[in-house]
Amino acid sequence: MRHSRLPVLASIIGIGLTAALGVAPAAAAPAAPAVGTGSPASYAAYERSKENAAANRAFFEAVTASVAAKRAAQPGVLAVTVRYSTRNAPSFRTQIARSTQIWNGSVANVKLQEVTSGGDFQYYEGNDSRGSYASTDGHGRGYIFLDYRQNQQYDSTRVTSHETGHVLGLPDRYSGPCSELMSGGGPGPSCTNAYPNSTERARVDQLWRNGIAAAQNR
Repeated sequence: MRHSRLPVLASIIGIGLTAALGVAPAAAAPAAPAVGTGSPASYAAYERSKENAAANRAFFEAVTASVAAKRAAQPGVLAVTVRYSTRNAPSFRTQIARSTQIWNGSVANVKLQEVTSGGDFQYYEGNDSRGSYASTDGHGRGYIFLDYRQNQQYDSTRVTSHETGHVLGLPDRYSGPCSELMSGGGPGPSCTNAYPNSTERARVDQLWRNGIAAAQNR
């Protein structure tokens, strides 16, 4: 759950939790504190960094562009559907299904739906010293990578739900309390909350309802 460096044409966010959206897991140097070693002060310092701000902005713009494209393809639809595949993350299908249930029950203007192939983004699993993260190619597609070790140290459903929050347009806020999903690894491994709070829910609904006009008028 952390942000990492921005590769060319891609934005990667992350616990601390990280976020990504259509290519295979990429190699990028860690920027946020390593999982299990970060202190509240180190998470707070990273949250205030220019690198974190740039990653948040790039990911937000990618999600907004995706919203515009989906709305244009589905004019008048009440909720945009974002499709994903778990084919490359079989060990986490239960956590992913729970995360989908949490988000679909929390917001109204976007819905997550599993598909057997293709989709707007993919889940992957494996080992990565940077922990779990999400990445976007800047064109509304990408992936979420779930790290084995991190998912053993932290509540796995919280990790998955947090990373999915990036796909829906939310930035990291490591300094937040456990009740804030996007605080990621900031509150420490004892935090097991996997639900977005009211502010986070409202932000996602606002983006997927009103973010389109801003994207189309840029």
